[in-house]
Amino acid sequence: MEPYALPAQVYAAGLVFVRVGSVVMLLPGIGESFVPPRIRLSMALLLALCLGPIAARTLPAMPTTLGEMGGQVFHELLVGLMLGALTRFFLGALSVAGEVISLQTTLSFAQTANPIQAQPGGAVSTFLTMTGLVLLFATDAHYMFIGAIARSYSLFAPARHVLVQDAAAVALQAVISSFSLGVQMAAPLLVFALVFNVALGLVGRVMPQFQVFFAGAPLTLIAGLSVFALSLGTGMLIWLDRYRDFMRLFT
Repeated sequence: MEPYALPAQVYAAGLVFVRVGSVVMLLPGIGESFVPPRIRLSMALLLALCLGPIAARTLPAMPTTLGEMGGQVFHELLVGLMLGALTRFFLGALSVAGEVISLQTTLSFAQTANPIQAQPGGAVSTFLTMTGLVLLFATDAHYMFIGAIARSYSLFAPARHVLVQDAAAVALQAVISSFSLGVQMAAPLLVFALVFNVALGLVGRVMPQFQVFFAGAPLTLIAGLSVFALSLGTGMLIWLDRYRDFMRLFT
């Protein structure tokens, strides 16, 4: 490598690749298990080459001992995994909303292959998660991921200690916000289920001989899916706006 780059330059490029590669491994859409590893590695290498000049001024000098080198590599790996995990937390809001909607529309037992989780999941949750990923790439929100990686070299410089407590506080707030957002997205179905079940209970009390379950189950499914379809566009746009606001903290 000496005719092309100095050892210090090769080491600096390796440090950048460690952070970028660990982020790309967890990014929504790009870091999914169904994406071939070669594609993810190629994407990480390309981003590392593009972000190398930006990160060069913040990188530490080449260490002289193996222990110091391992500490720097572990630092970059930890920052990359932390940043990549934060980008995935808001996808949990779609899973929460999907599970709540499934419970209210009697579709909890409808399972399908979820490519995001690499295991079977609820049909509604899978649909919402895939819709969210499509929105991220259709609205160019995935460029915020690249901006977050570039910005991380000023927020979490390689020569500084990792602010573990602050990162844990941000992660906890992201989990709380994603859970509350998921419940808010499913709020129309919760209101519908409450009103509909109360109405069925009243009908059952007034006419005990009426088969409430056999009449209510198909009506719950049809009416619930109708409410879900009417509220889908607004709910997904709210989720996208909240996701953008969260990513602006790192860009």
